[in-house]
Amino acid sequence: MNILGIKFAPLNIPLERRLQTLAAGCWFTTLAFGTFIGTFIWVYFFFTRFWYLSVLYATIIYLEKDRCETGGRPIEWIRHWKWWWYLKNYFPCKLDFVPGLTFDPKRNYLFACYPHGILPAGPFNTIGSPYSEFSKLFPKFQVRLVTLRQHFFIPFLREIAYGTGGISASAKSMNYVLGNPEGGNIAVLMPGGAVEAYHSRPGQYRIVLKNRKGFVKLALKNGSPLVPVISFGEPELFDQIEGKTLRRIQESIRKYLGLAPVIFSGRGFFQYSFGVIPQRSPITTVVGNPIEVTKTEKPTNEEVDELHKKYMQELENLFEVYKYKYLENPNDIHLKFE
Repeated sequence: MNILGIKFAPLNIPLERRLQTLAAGCWFTTLAFGTFIGTFIWVYFFFTRFWYLSVLYATIIYLEKDRCETGGRPIEWIRHWKWWWYLKNYFPCKLDFVPGLTFDPKRNYLFACYPHGILPAGPFNTIGSPYSEFSKLFPKFQVRLVTLRQHFFIPFLREIAYGTGGISASAKSMNYVLGNPEGGNIAVLMPGGAVEAYHSRPGQYRIVLKNRKGFVKLALKNGSPLVPVISFGEPELFDQIEGKTLRRIQESIRKYLGLAPVIFSGRGFFQYSFGVIPQRSPITTVVGNPIEVTKTEKPTNEEVDELHKKYMQELENLFEVYKYKYLENPNDIHLKFE
């Protein structure tokens, strides 16, 4: 039903789909505006008679300031919230992988995932969630979702970041996980980071990788196989407004908050034309073959460059093979490196 150019959702949509939309809306609102919501709630309580609760919470945050650097503290109750199930099925998110893919539970792996998108949905729903196929196929692994350190200092948002298995994106944090001698850990990283969000538009796969080599060095130092991962459909979730002046303002804010403040547009709860909820568009995350890495305590620039080049080639090959399965007009779409 269209009214004044706005496409409204039908009234007879099943409850299951309504709950999926609600889960997607809550999740992306939390990610996009959690910094401001969490801070506002904390400040509000601080200036009421319950000020001591704000002080107590701030003390807990301080005492846990290094927890995100030492493997985090996942909470199974949060990880098994039913709304993750609804979120996964909203798009829906699916997992695919190259034939014969196996992982040794006695080793640690670094999953380098692209593209980041406006707010990444693929890797969490297909690899990091307990409702994912990956957790059923490889139950012996502990998956750690790598995110910005500042997320663990934002009131309430930090509980989601910790609870779902998040760790800091610092070298110290990743060395702790990848250096575990018992193995069985997978660090899921989005090397493109917040900057890559600027390039996210429907039909485009522009990724920030040419000068991103820190994750390659970490893989070498820990002898962790480097796994290329690509999520088809990730850029289709949102469109965004762009402009030179706007970009300068966005960059200033990003350097302060660590987040890319893109002005994006998705859909609403009851209409499909605009809003902060991602579009209901399928996402398929494809996991490639692990790139074997020889442990090197002090890798040289040449060794880093060699592995980086190999990873870029493997990622591009993975994209070119599977785009014919998951993209429309695959001959017109290519992976572009920034």
